Amino acid sequence: MAYIMSITAKCNDQFVASLTKDGKAIGKEYVGYVPNFMPGDHYGDYVELDIDIITGKIVNWKRLTTGDIKKTFGASV
Repeated sequence: MAYIMSITAKCNDQFVASLTKDGKAIGKEYVGYVPNFMPGDHYGDYVELDIDIITGKIVNWKRLTTGDIKKTFGASV
């Protein structure tokens, strides 16, 4: 049995994300609508995360593609 905490947050078109490796920024910071790779029916405005409270892992997260990373951060990993 999993205990899930669901979080929904409205970003008001001010979503910010950065990508780092070993504490150093890779690519550009993303600012704008919630990116399409985020889970849930976010419509560009909401972050919707389901977190397993035992493991601390986001259970509705889907692995990003190299295309998602390139489009969002202008970087390759």
